Amino acid sequence: MTTLDLPPASESSSASGASSVEPRARFRDLMASEWLKLWSLRSTGWSLLLGALAVVAFNFGTAWDHYRYWLQYDTTSRAEFVANDMALWDAFTYNAALILILASASMGTVAVVGEYGSGLIRTTFTAVPARGTLMAAKVLVVTVVQALFGAVVAGASFWSTQAMLSARDIGLPITHPGALRIVVASALLAPVCAVVGMAIGALLRQTAISVIGSVVLLLLLPAVLSDRRHLTAVLAHATPLHAWQRLADAGPPVGELFPWTAGGAWLVFALWVLGGAVVTVLAVRHRDQ
Repeated sequence: MTTLDLPPASESSSASGASSVEPRARFRDLMASEWLKLWSLRSTGWSLLLGALAVVAFNFGTAWDHYRYWLQYDTTSRAEFVANDMALWDAFTYNAALILILASASMGTVAVVGEYGSGLIRTTFTAVPARGTLMAAKVLVVTVVQALFGAVVAGASFWSTQAMLSARDIGLPITHPGALRIVVASALLAPVCAVVGMAIGALLRQTAISVIGSVVLLLLLPAVLSDRRHLTAVLAHATPLHAWQRLADAGPPVGELFPWTAGGAWLVFALWVLGGAVVTVLAVRHRDQ
């Protein structure tokens, strides 16, 4: 009878154990997975489309009013409109910025909270134990989508409003001083607020409460902070809405008790994105689900 030479038990078990260990997911694979999950939600496409239409419509409507009633303005009013570059005010209005903030923050919130509501988050964390890396991929995907969304909305708003006003010879080109800054600041407002919404969603983990929290932090708080006192003015300047307003102003602030620079406004944008990303990543590391 012949005998078979078998490997030692320890070597056999170690070999089988090594073969059963799955390789760690690559970051680009996590990004691809998060991209598919984001677009698998029917609300993603509809929220982007409706948000874009609402923002552009508000800006276009303001420009339409100036175009429609331009011939009824007196000579002084027309001269002031041109001298103060008021055509740039129509490129992206305050009301349009409010809608953009609400739409972007809500999408960021749903991108995080949606998995908790459906229970998919358990499967996700089981498949990818590296929670921080997973959430970093989610943050990056949402940031890219919202940056593209903001760029399309800001570009379409500027082009449509200035094309309308150019029919009265009062439209301004993108090369006009301050025009490009308004477009870029308006475009970046979307990813900034989306990341903030993600951070709030990661902390609260309930859709309704998270959306309300985003509204309070990004819309209501800036509205109640007065610029008449130094402390409240500094706090107001530190909010994304006030930072956008500073960048959207065609010239330096006039008549402000506590003026600040455009560089400070850009820094506010950067810090909110960085802070929101850090909170989103760290919020899932030391909690059960």
